[in-house]
Amino acid sequence: MKKALQHNHTMTQTSFWKNLLCAFVAVLFILLPPVHLAKANILDTFGKFGVKDEVELGKKFSILIKSRMPILEDPEIVSYVEGVLDRLQANIPPQPFPFEINVIVNDTLNAFAVPGGYVFVHTGMLLEMEHESELAGVLAHELAHITQRHIAKRIEKSQKVQLMSLVGMLAGAVLGATTESGSEVTSGLITGSMAAGQAALLNYSREDEREADQMGLIYLTDAGYNPNGLSNSFEKIRRRKWESGSNMPSYLSTHPAVEERQDYLAGRVASLPKDIQSRPEDDIRFKRVQILVRSRFTDPNTALTYFSKQEQTPIILMGRGIAAARVNKVKEAAEYFDKAVKNAPKDYLILREAGRFHYTKGDTNKAIFLLQKAAVRNPEDLMTLFFYARLLNDKGDSKSAGSYYQKILRKLPEDSEVHFFYGKMLGQSGDQFNGHLHLAYSALYRNDPKKTAYHIKKAEALATTQEQTSALELIKKQRDERAAYWE
Repeated sequence: MKKALQHNHTMTQTSFWKNLLCAFVAVLFILLPPVHLAKANILDTFGKFGVKDEVELGKKFSILIKSRMPILEDPEIVSYVEGVLDRLQANIPPQPFPFEINVIVNDTLNAFAVPGGYVFVHTGMLLEMEHESELAGVLAHELAHITQRHIAKRIEKSQKVQLMSLVGMLAGAVLGATTESGSEVTSGLITGSMAAGQAALLNYSREDEREADQMGLIYLTDAGYNPNGLSNSFEKIRRRKWESGSNMPSYLSTHPAVEERQDYLAGRVASLPKDIQSRPEDDIRFKRVQILVRSRFTDPNTALTYFSKQEQTPIILMGRGIAAARVNKVKEAAEYFDKAVKNAPKDYLILREAGRFHYTKGDTNKAIFLLQKAAVRNPEDLMTLFFYARLLNDKGDSKSAGSYYQKILRKLPEDSEVHFFYGKMLGQSGDQFNGHLHLAYSALYRNDPKKTAYHIKKAEALATTQEQTSALELIKKQRDERAAYWE
């Protein structure tokens, strides 16, 4: 639902990683109690690095990422990746914390995990994989780094490292990955290390990566996926990096050779029963999500060229419609959507996107017809409910619209666009306090400090009850958590 998310995110890789360094150092200082730097060592704080510490570190790092990178909120895509993660998690030993996965709008091939159960995957990774089992293999490997406490254990083993030496090594780990020309390169795939491991100076060892390969394969297989997914993902990323002329990701270059690891995984897979080795690939929803990502979150002209070369199925026509609308080819977009709906009149995703298109172009009656049909087909689709709520409000039924906004925010509490339209509606309806409160949340999740402060100040002037005071305290706490990483 974040219309503001664009493929051309303004922060450069170099700027991001330099800011990441500063922010992660800040995380370390937040976690470390005040000590004399000349005498301090990791034993003072990390000697007993337990679950509580892992969760705290992961939470702070998650806030850092969300304050700096564009997080995708489309419920169709979010629910899909959550489903893959849940399927894997259901077959791993119980963990002392819940897992959370977020999708970053970024076309690089990357995924990473941090202690405390936080997993991030780039849209570039979603698009590059051919099968869901390969995406699941990437995530299974990341989960293994968490479940085996690789980062936490290495923190504990670093007890004799001076704090300032730790910061120096952190600088080398984060800023050291450059090409010969000096430009920044991505740390690469499956590195759970990229953010947490390298940023905490704790590059995974050969043993860590071998164990993550081994446990990841177990998690992948136990979840019912084709076991070749993990090694196939290695090969795709290695090939993509070679074709693009980029340096090999650190995950594939500084650890055991990828060929060695693929051979190892091939041997493990060969020892499995034949029926497991030959499990069929079920990629129906995966392919639909890829089309949605490509059409809405990559360069629209490139997407149009790609879709023009594919078989013109209804879902591909939908993708062409989305991409065409983004470059204001309204007539062409309408034709694509009409054909898609005609050929797949019961597909809720196609109905939803067609309804969304016609709403934004001002055809309210057609939008209502399509969105109502989409809601009947999938009453839990939050994007459908979002645009239906906007239609209801446009027609003067703010009470019904409000109930839909509330339902959406229970599932997507950090969606800035939903907060914006809900807050705007509340203000227009006379509820000035909650209107400014939700507009403040919208600005907060867009990482807009000035507007966040403006709406909090407005809400403060209107607060008259203890409930409202408590609501303000909550948003100020979240504001302060993010403000530590805002430029």
